[in-house]
Amino acid sequence: MTPAPVIVVPSAESLARRPFPGRYRCGVSTPAPDRTASPLDAAEHDALRAAVARGDFDMSGTAQMFTRRRRGQETVEIRPYDFKRPERIGKEQMRALETLHEAFARSFGAGLSGLLRTIVEISVQHCEQISYAEFITRLPNPTSLNLLHCRPLDGHFLFELSPTVIYPVIDRLLGGTNRDVFVPLRPMTPIETRLVQKLLERAIGALREAWQGLHPMDFALGEMESNPQLVQVVPPNEVVVAITFDVRLGNCNGPMRLCLPYNAIEPLMDRLNSQSWLAAGRSRNAPDAEKRLVRSLSEASVTVDAVLATTTMTLAELRGLEAGDLIVTSRTASSPAMVRVEGRTKFVGRLGQHRGRRAVQIEPAGKAAINAAPASAPPIESPAAPAPTAPHSATPLNKAI
Repeated sequence: MTPAPVIVVPSAESLARRPFPGRYRCGVSTPAPDRTASPLDAAEHDALRAAVARGDFDMSGTAQMFTRRRRGQETVEIRPYDFKRPERIGKEQMRALETLHEAFARSFGAGLSGLLRTIVEISVQHCEQISYAEFITRLPNPTSLNLLHCRPLDGHFLFELSPTVIYPVIDRLLGGTNRDVFVPLRPMTPIETRLVQKLLERAIGALREAWQGLHPMDFALGEMESNPQLVQVVPPNEVVVAITFDVRLGNCNGPMRLCLPYNAIEPLMDRLNSQSWLAAGRSRNAPDAEKRLVRSLSEASVTVDAVLATTTMTLAELRGLEAGDLIVTSRTASSPAMVRVEGRTKFVGRLGQHRGRRAVQIEPAGKAAINAAPASAPPIESPAAPAPTAPHSATPLNKAI
């Protein structure tokens, strides 16, 4: 004969004597004949039944369920986890991607400064992994959303330029000062699109250089779209790495975004760690690094001028100059001109003309003539002195070639 079910609820005194208070729960148990006797005596059973019958037994306590015994529960770290935004990229890999694109920001900013003839500052604002749908909803409409082919990887990157960045750059390229820049809410015209393509070519070059230390990439510009909702390179729930840059051009600033789908960069995840970055740092000292540096410096612009002669005069002599006066120097008319690069004398040459323009022909005299040239000419003769019979050099020539 099977015994009747018994409701087992411990009393407060019994709970206080137990090594783990608060872990007993009210329930229905069916004692087996071969089990040990109940730890409660008959009086405790009667008191428990009476409390349940009256309804004054407190069942509001929250039971703590653990799969194992844990000490110091107050030190347990509890972090929220969003199943809609799974973290598929580790923190170390995210830091590596952020470091990589900080180098891209510095290189691209230097390139834009040379193109626009003004200071352009680009910095990484934040780097995070979100869903592709969330990335698209953050973009303004219209904007400049550009597709980047990233061979040899499968998939595409997305490079977005905000209108608050595009139109100040276009205004600067067309000779403006960026004081009162109007940002229209419309798609770009064909002329503006062509100017933006010139800007994107420099961005692709800087991005290719930044990824060179991780893996050689052949970036190429694909389609350009003004409506972000029409661009679907991955499913909406796919995880992407969204890198936001802050572009500051004078008194104008705006965001610039780069989207890296996880399925595109997944083959390179193993290389995004500290050991691979140390190896990449050593690879920068390879022989081809010097060639890349020379190739990059070869595109830098320098100022070159040819100086015929120099002299000094007092302020009184300068105030007394009139039309027709001659400024006489110690150098003869047959003396070569000194060709300076960024203010430093590098060559000597002969002044002349070529196709109707002033020109300087570099002489093979080399450093001997440069070292023999006087550092400074003696003071000029008095303006009242008669003009010399031999031809002399007149006013200094400062001509950039």
